[in-house]
Amino acid sequence: MKIVSSIRLVLVFLLLGFVVSGCASKASRDTDTGTAPAAGAGSGAQPAAGALGSSNISGSPDSGASAANDAAAADRSVYYAFDQYEIGAHDRNVIEANAKYLRAHPGTKVRIEGNADERGSREYNLALGQRRADSVMKMMNVLGVRDSQMETVSYGKEKPRVAGHDEDAWKQNRRSDIVYR
Repeated sequence: MKIVSSIRLVLVFLLLGFVVSGCASKASRDTDTGTAPAAGAGSGAQPAAGALGSSNISGSPDSGASAANDAAAADRSVYYAFDQYEIGAHDRNVIEANAKYLRAHPGTKVRIEGNADERGSREYNLALGQRRADSVMKMMNVLGVRDSQMETVSYGKEKPRVAGHDEDAWKQNRRSDIVYR
């Protein structure tokens, strides 16, 4: 009986150590939400110009380094505070605009890609990226987008948008991207 209690105690300390090493501390919720995006053009399975009102979802976060693609990717990206996956007010607007387009175009599909910054283990960040992607998918479901139009994937810390080892870079890497297919 004493051995079982000792094993449980060791397991609790190991689990606590894993949690502490995976996330140093929780930062306060980011309040920097940026400005309203400008309207733009799209092609293929992506929305046409003005289809999302003031949101632009053309381009791909992986399609190049031009300023136009960076601006377009921001309108399809949801950003998070450190170690969080709750969706903020500005990001709700981004999701609502994309959900509106997807409801109007039921043949269009998206992949929601969850990402994390470089801090934490690979396994921890993959799990966090998945929770982030799932939170966007759940909100889109609530807004009327069908499951068959969406899939989620987590890249963890493997696909950073910005290279760097400071808060500015980490802030841009803590995101979910809505990628039209």
